[in-house]
Amino acid sequence: MIDPMGKAEQDFLSGGEIINPGRTYSLCVDLDGTLIKSDMLWESLLRLFIEHPLKIFLLPFWILGGKAHFKFRVASLISIEVQSLPYDEIVIDYVREQKLTGRNIVLATGSNEKYAQMVADHVGMFDCVIASSPSENISGSEKQAKLVEKFGAGSYDYVGNSMPDLKVWATASKAILANARASVVRAAKKVSSDAIVLSMKNSETRAILRTMRPHQWVKNTLVFVPLVVSHGVTNVQNVQNSILAFVAFVFCASTVYILNDLHDLPSDRAHHSKKHRPIAAGELSIPSALVLAGTLLPIAILVASLVSLRFSLVLAAYFILTVFYSLFLKRKLMLDVLTLALLYTIRIIAGAIAIGVLPSFWLLAFSVFLFLSLALVKRYSELLANQTEGAHQVGGRGYRCGDDAVISQLGTSAGYLSVLVLALYVNSEAVTPLYGNPEFLWLLCPLMLYWVGLIWLLAGRGEMNEDPVVFATTDRRSYVVAALIAVSVLLAV
Repeated sequence: MIDPMGKAEQDFLSGGEIINPGRTYSLCVDLDGTLIKSDMLWESLLRLFIEHPLKIFLLPFWILGGKAHFKFRVASLISIEVQSLPYDEIVIDYVREQKLTGRNIVLATGSNEKYAQMVADHVGMFDCVIASSPSENISGSEKQAKLVEKFGAGSYDYVGNSMPDLKVWATASKAILANARASVVRAAKKVSSDAIVLSMKNSETRAILRTMRPHQWVKNTLVFVPLVVSHGVTNVQNVQNSILAFVAFVFCASTVYILNDLHDLPSDRAHHSKKHRPIAAGELSIPSALVLAGTLLPIAILVASLVSLRFSLVLAAYFILTVFYSLFLKRKLMLDVLTLALLYTIRIIAGAIAIGVLPSFWLLAFSVFLFLSLALVKRYSELLANQTEGAHQVGGRGYRCGDDAVISQLGTSAGYLSVLVLALYVNSEAVTPLYGNPEFLWLLCPLMLYWVGLIWLLAGRGEMNEDPVVFATTDRRSYVVAALIAVSVLLAV
């Protein structure tokens, strides 16, 4: 039977002196950026801002007490769901492999001891925890001194990922790098003759693009609807303003997506698919996400100012409403879907203001009913997915399993009401000044009836696993419907 600990580790854990420290080296593992693809201090600060926003004003006073005191004060207020943190499976597998050989496994981290112990308990492979206390910050030189004191210089291996770890590697028997940048790897090889690279840190460029959700940008093409229905596509200034409006909404919406991902971090990590989003998965760090949001929003404001002041005000209203939706309204029964329908309609209103026209009653009524139906499709699909997984409620929403029948009735009704509005518009006197052959517009009604019915049938089969607007951009049948609608409108003109 393999002895689970070497002689030196047994002496250490029993409080004795180190004897033959080189016989079986302890394996010391860093937490932030190594064992997990995140940082506990940033995780806790983010939760502090969300759960206790007024406490943010106390941060400068806490930092005056030193970094250890700062971490302690934050940790005393905030609990982290350690079971859903983005653990690095490569590091976990390596630690498990070394544990099986009988090595003493130590979690050595600058994070507060509360979080370190919670992680150690969850992982279940650590024999010892060395972490920051209210009076001592275990990082860089302090961590090196602590490990040398406990194990002796050259008598431990250390798994880390960042520049502060260089001091620890300098007195380690072996430098083991995980999630490390190329510059860190080069520096580690200079201070340690025996360096092993488990994994390299991936570039955040792809994660940044994914976090901006370019597949959702198709929703912002709604700003072009007023340009098309008002027959203003031949006006160069109008086209230019519509393009600028689209760009402004792209950057503004992406900012909101980032803020939403930060706010919903715990629930996203518990979700079967949202846990793969870059921030939740640790592919994009919390500081990088904050910098990205702080960059995109000013760009959106600048682009909006190139259109007009009125457009800028509408964009500001859209931003405020989306933030309010993320923080509050999306958890409220029915208010969430009504807000989503309004957010879609605001894009159309903004597009109209960008080119200096008033959106018609018909267009706005059609938009509200259609996008209410599509918002309900999304909730209906989420309910079906949760029922499949055995959950009784949609996480972070106000809906329960069993609401799906009512939601489908409301959604199909709203979808067909939008087609009714379209039919009434085609039969109204409003079409006469715009179309020479308005009878061709009647073809739009059966096309929309088919598409709305298709969306709901697919949702009922459990085949609508994404936003229905995004789904339409990848669905061949939706493209055919869109092409036939375009032909009908051209014939009507």
